[in-house]
Amino acid sequence: MLGGKNSFWDIIASAQHELLLFSAVWFLIGAADDLLVDLIWGSRALLRRLTRYRIHPPLRAAQLAASKSSGMMVLFVPAWQESRVIGAMLARTKLSWSEQDIAYRIYVGCYPNDPASIAEVLRIARFDSHIRLVLCETNGPTTKADCLNRLWRALIADELADGTKAKAVILHDAEDSVHPEALRVFDYLIEKAAAVQLPVIPVRVPNSPWISGHYADEFAEAHGKSLVVREAIGASLPLAGVGCAIERNRLGRIAIRRDGEPFDASSLTEDYELGLGIGQQGGKVILARLLDRHGRIVATRACFPDRLDVAVRQKARWMTGIALAGWDRLGWRGGPAEIWMRLRDRKAVFAAIVLTAAYICIALTTVLLLGQLAGLAQIPPLSHTLRQLLYANIAMLLWRLAMRSIFVGREQGWRDAVRSIPRSVLANIISIMAARRACWQYLRHLFGHRLTWDKTAHSHFPESTSRHG
Repeated sequence: MLGGKNSFWDIIASAQHELLLFSAVWFLIGAADDLLVDLIWGSRALLRRLTRYRIHPPLRAAQLAASKSSGMMVLFVPAWQESRVIGAMLARTKLSWSEQDIAYRIYVGCYPNDPASIAEVLRIARFDSHIRLVLCETNGPTTKADCLNRLWRALIADELADGTKAKAVILHDAEDSVHPEALRVFDYLIEKAAAVQLPVIPVRVPNSPWISGHYADEFAEAHGKSLVVREAIGASLPLAGVGCAIERNRLGRIAIRRDGEPFDASSLTEDYELGLGIGQQGGKVILARLLDRHGRIVATRACFPDRLDVAVRQKARWMTGIALAGWDRLGWRGGPAEIWMRLRDRKAVFAAIVLTAAYICIALTTVLLLGQLAGLAQIPPLSHTLRQLLYANIAMLLWRLAMRSIFVGREQGWRDAVRSIPRSVLANIISIMAARRACWQYLRHLFGHRLTWDKTAHSHFPESTSRHG
């Protein structure tokens, strides 16, 4: 190095070296964790292909046997300021399930101070007995769980009045596009499990291939691999809050323990906690990955945020509810598989710290290179250990990008598979920004401020968007 002992360039080089070592070690640990998930998923997929599927090909949704028990399937849709999408969602659901021979009813929760959403619901429900508008007792916004609890009370009142009992409660958001064969899948599998989760497939919003598109990358791996592995090793399966059905009696028992409210209104991620709670109580949660008669996966499709600030707020809420508040609320119960999965759920904030260190290291390396070109500094050589760490991390990074591209490609096509590689950088930036916001919110909570539900605004519906572009 040029300059004195404590020169500017010495300080930059020292900081760059420490950040490089820190990020390289933790990147490798995280990559090994992800690689183990990949190996479990790959081994399971290969074993099934060589054994079970050679004798009995996977059933398609249309081949499922008729349900053995009767009972209405009930759909809960909370709606606060959802006038842009709720009408299209209800119309799509009616059209998709019009030919089903399964009884269903849709409960839509609106607020007295949201006349636009109320008008849209009434416009669709005017001549349709399947749809019921339910008004919350207070003005909005409240939490999603609070609205769901109001829908639960409306269902209980209807059951008492009609002398009947629902079979299952299906959860959806106002921007979701249901699959035509989803109702049949729920109706059949809910007899075999306490809850059923369908995959969620984000639909890219036009003119937003990067921000809205990065959700497709993350969900392709999460619902195509991570949840599959989670179920295979016997860990509790979290619910996504959309495209999931909970057996009605199971939900009723949860409500009894919570003074009549099955959904925890104090939680920012009540769906995630509900799935883990069902698993802790011995209930089985199924991830249903079935193909329809056309060879497409039976899944819930939805448009996710297409603006940076909205995406950051949404990710911050997830991080706060799962990685921070979830630690306090749920602890570390269960066996090794359960603890491993909870550790993976809660590593998001620390992963963002590691990413921040890595990006700062890249910036400092650039400064050092410019200084060396100007003859002001000389970058010291890397140690053998650090070189080996970097080689291992490069190999793991290439593997990770390849795996993500494969999973994205099979759901979204080859164009998005290619886009997923540069989109990973954007995903990292959003995670860093969301972690900063989540930590600040949680720090305020520790000093007495109540955690509040930062609702995501929706303005796009899947059927009105173009999937490729």
